[in-house]
Amino acid sequence: MSFQAYIDNIKTKTGMTPADFRRAAESKGILRQGVKTSEIVAWLKRDYDLGHGHAMAIVLTLKSGGEPKTTPEDGISQHFKGYRARWREPYERLLARVRGFGPGVSVGPTSSYISLLRNRKKFAIVQVTGDRLDVGIKLKGERPTSRFEPAGKWNSMVTHRVRISEPSQIDAQVIAKLKDAYDRA
Repeated sequence: MSFQAYIDNIKTKTGMTPADFRRAAESKGILRQGVKTSEIVAWLKRDYDLGHGHAMAIVLTLKSGGEPKTTPEDGISQHFKGYRARWREPYERLLARVRGFGPGVSVGPTSSYISLLRNRKKFAIVQVTGDRLDVGIKLKGERPTSRFEPAGKWNSMVTHRVRISEPSQIDAQVIAKLKDAYDRA
C-alpha cells in the first residue's frame, strides 16, 4: 500500500487529515520534545482506533512537519483551478496525442507550467492561463514564424511559443511541431 493510500484510508476511517492530527497532537502536548514514537502510536491506536501501519503513517507526517507530498496529478490539477478549468479537457486531448508519439512520454508539473518529457528530457511545456494555453516547444535551429514565435524571455527552457486561445487551435500543425520536438529529445 502506498503512503498516500494509508493517508486516504485514515481520512475515510476518522474523517481527519494529517493537519487535523497535528492540531490534536499539539493540543494534547504529544509533539513536545522527548515524546517517543511509541507513545504517539499508542495514542493514535487508543484514541482513533488506528492500526500500527496507519499510526506510523501519521507519525511520519507529524515528524516531517506536515502533509504528505503532493502527487504529480495534484500538481497538474493546480494548473486548472478556477477560471483556468476550461482548459483541462483541451490539455487532456493534447496530452493523449503526445502520448501517442511513442514510449517514454511523461509530464512534470512545476508551479508555473507543465513539462512534457521524453525519458525525463523536456521537449515542450504547457502554461495555463484563463485566456489561453501557451505551448512552448524546443525546436533549436528552427526559424520562428508568426504563429510559432520565439519564446524569448517568456521561458528560456524552450525556443518557440504558440498561443492557443481556442481549443480548435490545437491542430495538426501544433501536433507536428510537438512530434518534431519529441523526436529530437
